[in-house]
Amino acid sequence: AGGCSCCLAAALPLLLLLLPAGCPVRAQNDTEPIVLEGKCLVVCDSSPSADGAITSSLGISVRSGSAKIAFSATRSTNHEPSEMSNRTMTIYFDQVLVNIGNHFDLASSIFVAPRKGIYSFSFHVVKVYNRQTIQVSLMQNGYPVISAFAGDQDVTREAASNGVLLLMEREDKVHLKLERGNLMGGWKYSTFSGFLVFPL
Repeated sequence: AGGCSCCLAAALPLLLLLLPAGCPVRAQNDTEPIVLEGKCLVVCDSSPSADGAITSSLGISVRSGSAKIAFSATRSTNHEPSEMSNRTMTIYFDQVLVNIGNHFDLASSIFVAPRKGIYSFSFHVVKVYNRQTIQVSLMQNGYPVISAFAGDQDVTREAASNGVLLLMEREDKVHLKLERGNLMGGWKYSTFSGFLVFPL
């Protein structure tokens, strides 16, 4: 936009003075922004976004490291839900290995997106018994997005895995649902992980 090109001309000399000697300065069209004291300085080329960035009068968008979002959880016991004990068939996890940003709630085993963006999710589960079929779905806002299936009747410790990239809005929710069968949890065979790839 024309207004921001003049912002760039006014701001660039100031940035050059503030940056340490030898620190690389990248143009607006390059893939990496200018970094100053741990902050990301991006010269705007359109109206400011509403994702938490602070834009100064010089047209410089300052973002902090709040976009670091990741979780990984495991289950240490078998998951053999009954209709009475788990009507929603949610797969609950009892240990969090990583929870950067604290957006995965262990009690409900639901991840809630704190901001709009592209998120990556993966899961891995193992069935308990042979002659059994298991099916697990990744649910977004109550609707199945992807599923994994394991149904070899002659294999006891058969595994099912899947992964996906999702466009999520702020407050969207993701969890795992056990559609069929029983999951093995000993030695932490059942896992669920996700992270923010980039915000939008």
